[in-house]
Amino acid sequence: MLKSLRRLALVSSAFMAMAAGAQAQQNVVWWDFLAGGDGVRMKALIDGFNEEHQGEIQIQGTTLEWGTPFYTKLQTSAAIGEGPDIATYHLSRIPLAVDSGTLSEITDEDLAGAGIADADFTAAASEAGKVDGTRYAVPFDQHGLILYYNKDMLGEAGMLDENGLPTGLDGLENFDAVLAKFTGEGMYGISTPTGDRYRTIYSLFGQQGGTMFDEAAGGFFPTDEDLAKLTNAIEVVKGWVDKGYTPVQVESPAALALFTSGQAPFFIMGNWEVPTFVDLHAKGELFEWGAVELPTLFENKAAWSDSHAFVIPANAGKEADPAKREAVMKVIAWMDQHSLDWAGAGHIPAYNAVRESAEFKALKPQSDYAGFADTAVFDPRTILAGPAAPLGDAWTNYINPATTGELEPADAAAQMRDDLNGQL
Repeated sequence: MLKSLRRLALVSSAFMAMAAGAQAQQNVVWWDFLAGGDGVRMKALIDGFNEEHQGEIQIQGTTLEWGTPFYTKLQTSAAIGEGPDIATYHLSRIPLAVDSGTLSEITDEDLAGAGIADADFTAAASEAGKVDGTRYAVPFDQHGLILYYNKDMLGEAGMLDENGLPTGLDGLENFDAVLAKFTGEGMYGISTPTGDRYRTIYSLFGQQGGTMFDEAAGGFFPTDEDLAKLTNAIEVVKGWVDKGYTPVQVESPAALALFTSGQAPFFIMGNWEVPTFVDLHAKGELFEWGAVELPTLFENKAAWSDSHAFVIPANAGKEADPAKREAVMKVIAWMDQHSLDWAGAGHIPAYNAVRESAEFKALKPQSDYAGFADTAVFDPRTILAGPAAPLGDAWTNYINPATTGELEPADAAAQMRDDLNGQL
């Protein structure tokens, strides 16, 4: 009888241990909007995390459609307490998300519990995750506008230094002369897709030290000087079109083809095209190429930037679960600490230790343009900013057409200002 009781106790203890283990594992519901190459890399990171944390934390990932569908679903789901435990987000959209009550504050204690702090990230991205000093996001990367270049063409022109980096591009007159040098006989000095020219213009606006938004001073482009700087930036890009340095109208695939076919020595586009060129070169279908920060044409270094980040939805009516939150923060910290793999997509790690590591510095061309992380110009802190938002519509409706001659630059700048201020 005693032996039977002992066996029963042992069996009961085993079952209790198994139950405790099952309860101990945290299942973290994850939503992202990452498709294509980004999606493949993120899936690999999730798999890596799950393998390392078996029995402790498991990410249950779902990928949704990028843009308005994603943000709308996250907002409506959080409002009824059915959102995920963690989601990817663009930092430029944080003010709108906070205004709609979609996001939960991420405190200093949350970060500390996961072994991270603001000081571990680029200052620009860290600040972009806050609204009025309160943190709602932890940055994962910075992605931004860069200059791709054909090393063969620039080498023949004597424009490469000993490290294979371009020389003589800074300064408005210098850059104009370089573009003129390569233009003619079916060649263009630079390839700039019409639909993305606003990013170049915003970068040049930032290089002049312009202020896009200051609520206390009157809203968008609060001074005549700011409006003049926007007009200047438009006129630079329109000048490239007028002089034949770049086609009047060219969609992104055709603009990319102009560069890859050797019809233009330069291509301005986001760093997300890096994998495209890496793959083409590996197949022997592309010349030697590189990528660097945008040239400094005005007083300051600056380039348009945004950031993929992690947020915790404020699921209405859902009871706070400290163990779940701790698990979510572990996920965030692990992803940032393993973001070297993510850099393969062309993105710059926001986590300083990864970005400053020998492994990242050996990664080319990413480390050649990583400096933009420190001179980035994010969208202004307003609910109208971010992807699939009114600010993007204004760029498309007024500024891009000004580069093709459909609107005068000064008129386009004024119309953009008035439209956006009318929506505040």
